[in-house]
Amino acid sequence: MLLICAADCIDAGHRTQTPASAQSRAAVESELAKLPPELRSQAKAMLDQSDERRRALLAAGLARNRPAELTEFLIAVLAAEQAVSVRLAIVDTLGRYSSPRVREELSRLASSDTEVRVSLLALERLRWLITEDARDLLNRRLELARRSGDQAAISRLQAEQERWISLLKGTMLPGFLRVPPARFSLKQTDQPIRVLAFGDFGTGSSSQKQVAAAMAEWHRKTPFDFAITLGDNFYSAGMSSPTDPRWKILWDELYDPLGIKFYATLGNHDWVMSDSPAAEILYSDRSPSWRMPSPYYTFTAGPVQFFALDTNEVSDAQLAWFDGELKKSTSKWKIVYAHHPIYSDGEHGDSPVLTEKLLPLLRSRVDVYLAGHDHILNHVKPEAGVEFFVSGGAGAGLYKATPRARSLFAESKNGFSILEVDWKTFKLKFIGADSKPLYEYSISK
Repeated sequence: MLLICAADCIDAGHRTQTPASAQSRAAVESELAKLPPELRSQAKAMLDQSDERRRALLAAGLARNRPAELTEFLIAVLAAEQAVSVRLAIVDTLGRYSSPRVREELSRLASSDTEVRVSLLALERLRWLITEDARDLLNRRLELARRSGDQAAISRLQAEQERWISLLKGTMLPGFLRVPPARFSLKQTDQPIRVLAFGDFGTGSSSQKQVAAAMAEWHRKTPFDFAITLGDNFYSAGMSSPTDPRWKILWDELYDPLGIKFYATLGNHDWVMSDSPAAEILYSDRSPSWRMPSPYYTFTAGPVQFFALDTNEVSDAQLAWFDGELKKSTSKWKIVYAHHPIYSDGEHGDSPVLTEKLLPLLRSRVDVYLAGHDHILNHVKPEAGVEFFVSGGAGAGLYKATPRARSLFAESKNGFSILEVDWKTFKLKFIGADSKPLYEYSISK
């Protein structure tokens, strides 16, 4: 059922419905008839859906799964469907598909649509597509420098590539905030460490509070030396500034009482608002507990060197820095932590990009790779000496865990991790939101 609803009516929580114009409805029916039977059935189900939220989800699914075949149909729907949530869903999803027809429609919407939210989103999607084209040109030039072995050009182009990653994402992250500090140390080499680790938490939900309370309970029994976060620190779009009032309820009140430092990484949700990465880095100067010196950095603690990476888009500059720091490391144990897993038995699953770009640098050089992103607790069998753990869901809604032959542990539960490392042994424990141990694993060398 294709309906028109004024944006202010939707925002007010009620609807005033009027039929779509005969011309626009005819255009939709015409494009619907051109679709192959399978797609026509799915498209008709979307049109017949009376619930606006459900219709938006169905429209986004169509745009995401078969954009090439559905472009003209969805453009016709945009002209007829004035429920803002549905139109935004189509623009957001179809606008990620690069074709001349999509770009033409985005340009039209950006310059002339009567709903400002649709215009701004269309402009943002168009900016992303154009910027991606330019970034790809830069990557081609970088590849040329690699083939010629021009090290000076490679260094210059890698630095520029990081700037273009920020431009592509639309973030306001100055170059000086992207520079990792020199390696620093938290605890002497001959001392054991006890570390709290968790990701995907900043929702303000009862689950986040319950997990935070369980962390505090374990800390009272046997204190942690420090903590690390695995990204998606603040839903759903990061922090607007270092003075965003949500810092108080989503961070300060829950984690400051532990009296330890938390060394954080950025997740995909932390990159949504344009100022969020900078806000999270700069909050380090305002907080007794929060620490994020740059998007990626390294430090030692006891017998371990930790490498905090930004896996939202792994730049060549970051990979070169990481490889160089690994070569210099003399620590007995090497632990890498980031937001996106390389291997995961959750809904997001494995990352082909990280498997290609990052995994080769880890093999036979790193002991542990710890990530979030999938809201589960997961341990995957090691590969080339690397143990793979996922510790998401420290407050965010849970995802389904699907154990496979490679799985050593995979459960859809809120919780966190405890790392205990001395000169001989690494031990990881998964702890549930109810404060009960769920899994324990150790390796020695």
